[in-house]
Amino acid sequence: MNRLAQMTATVGGIGYLRPAPGTWGSLAALPMAWAFHTLGGFPLLVIAVIGTFVKGTWATKQMTAGSENHDPSEIVIDEVVGQFIALLPLSYASWLHGIDILAMWPGWVAAFALFRLFDITKPGPIGRADRRGDALGVMLDDVIAGVFAAIGVISLAALWHGVVERIIGQ
Repeated sequence: MNRLAQMTATVGGIGYLRPAPGTWGSLAALPMAWAFHTLGGFPLLVIAVIGTFVKGTWATKQMTAGSENHDPSEIVIDEVVGQFIALLPLSYASWLHGIDILAMWPGWVAAFALFRLFDITKPGPIGRADRRGDALGVMLDDVIAGVFAAIGVISLAALWHGVVERIIGQ
């Protein structure tokens, strides 16, 4: 097996942590996303999403070549790209308005929880992508879960800032 592909797909071995390697992969994505955002704002995080998707698809294809299991649990690069996508609304708002991204910590919690919820339950198109049975499907189900989570983050922020804060008078 290609060692570079293995290290990429398992995010430096994080995918071998038990229990719940997908959750560990999602957690590992949080400081990485913070670093990308801090170094280059929203544009760099978008580039990181694209690069991680391309690199992850390649690494997943390498690791699963000739195997019956198209989505081994130790492959967590897909969780990283999905978690990055879930955090894009926070990065954009922070970058656009000059807000410290860490001050938006409730959004980080929501992005993490929503991404894990959608990744685990695999509703609708997430499940269809997962059932493709190939490296692209492994990556796409988490991309779609990340998009669902990002929409959830935007919705929760709109609800909080547009409704709840007005009700409680802030």
